[in-house]
Amino acid sequence: MDGASDIEALKFNLSDLNEDMLHTILELVSDGIWDWNANTGFVYRNPGWYKMLGYPPHSLDNTVFTWESVMHPEDYPRVMALFDAYLSQQAPGYQAEYRCRMQDGSYTWVEDRGYVLARNADGSVARMVGAHRSIEDKKRLFEELERKNKSLEAIVEERTRELSRVNQQLQIQLEENRKLAETDALTTIANRHRLSKDLPQACDRAQRFRQPLSLIAMDIDDFKNINDHYGHALGDAALVQVVQSVKHCVRDGDLLARWGGDEFIIILPDTPLADARSLAETIRHSVASLLPVGDFQVTMSFGVVQRFEEEQQTGLLARADQALYRSKVAGKNVISG
Repeated sequence: MDGASDIEALKFNLSDLNEDMLHTILELVSDGIWDWNANTGFVYRNPGWYKMLGYPPHSLDNTVFTWESVMHPEDYPRVMALFDAYLSQQAPGYQAEYRCRMQDGSYTWVEDRGYVLARNADGSVARMVGAHRSIEDKKRLFEELERKNKSLEAIVEERTRELSRVNQQLQIQLEENRKLAETDALTTIANRHRLSKDLPQACDRAQRFRQPLSLIAMDIDDFKNINDHYGHALGDAALVQVVQSVKHCVRDGDLLARWGGDEFIIILPDTPLADARSLAETIRHSVASLLPVGDFQVTMSFGVVQRFEEEQQTGLLARADQALYRSKVAGKNVISG
């Protein structure tokens, strides 16, 4: 049975099955089946899905982030455009071919089809099921047929291997260059370029999956005094020390970036305002407990905001910056939102 047939079978009589019975049936299906409850964010994936990518059954988080994390970043924009077009009913169906990262780090081609089973009263998606199936063999077959159609096949294959080796070296170099371009040289955290790239994606993801997104803007209080009294070398050392303290507080999935000078931004996906304020408070205490720089006790001020519905990155950043300014006016070493 192929992925399309699995979906067609799932369309019928689902209303007669409870959740446990449905997932028990899906455990027996050999192809990769997924079941997304958009109202809770829970995504069930059957053992066939994990086997296709080389993972132990049910070893990854049951969220949409798992899907995004295994998708090849070059395929991501195209797939999300197809997915969004179907969710918004601008396209009659959802079908895409893209690469997924396997447990060993390699990529395999899959075909993905999905079908909306139910929508909420406002038209948004409530439940959607779909099927992944590997098309790696088909892709390889097409490549093999193309090679056989060429003359001097032996020479072509040797050139192909040579190009592959060169390509791997180029990919490694490109990845190193990308990391350098997105990393702050002093603190080794994400830089402003990386932040300006990731924040719009975080806003789009929050809008797409109806999840909260919060932002923390923060900077070191009176940092100019350190540079003026002790010099920029000690000021740089203080910056590195502060960043190390903050890094111990942030969670997996958060992005800590240097916005400029002594100002930093943290992107907090799937995080409501209360949790963001709690994290800011943890960071505030952690930084305040650092050893003084000369006679200067390091503290930080914070602006914490949660994204409004339909709000894009410009407005979100502006509100975070305004909240940070209020903390400064309120006496510093303060959290405002």
